[in-house]
Amino acid sequence: MDNRKPTPKNIDEYIAGFPEDIQGILQKIRAVIHEAAPEARETISYQVPTFTLKGNLVHFAAFKQHISFFPASSGVERFKSELAGYQTSKGTIQFPLGQPIPYDLIREITIFRVQENLARAEAKARKKK
Repeated sequence: MDNRKPTPKNIDEYIAGFPEDIQGILQKIRAVIHEAAPEARETISYQVPTFTLKGNLVHFAAFKQHISFFPASSGVERFKSELAGYQTSKGTIQFPLGQPIPYDLIREITIFRVQENLARAEAKARKKK
């Protein structure tokens, strides 16, 4: 028997699969990302909520003990000092569920990623000319 959850079709479906308290956190993260990147599009990629803008922008996901935020390796590296209190890896940040979620930091990182993606797309467009 296959006990894996089916891949959600959209972010609403993904969030609905969690307890109410976690849903609130995920909805807040989603809103923060929308504020920071109003032009970004929502999708599901790698079975998690994803925002795209001229390529992948950020992803987020809920786990048993933490919320993961995936701003690519550049997002983790750029905010290394601000992230000192959190578990990080090359492109992932873990925010423990027992601590306040740093929504302002998520906003700042998302804004950084927007600028990065737009600059990369602009450079690519200039190269084609």
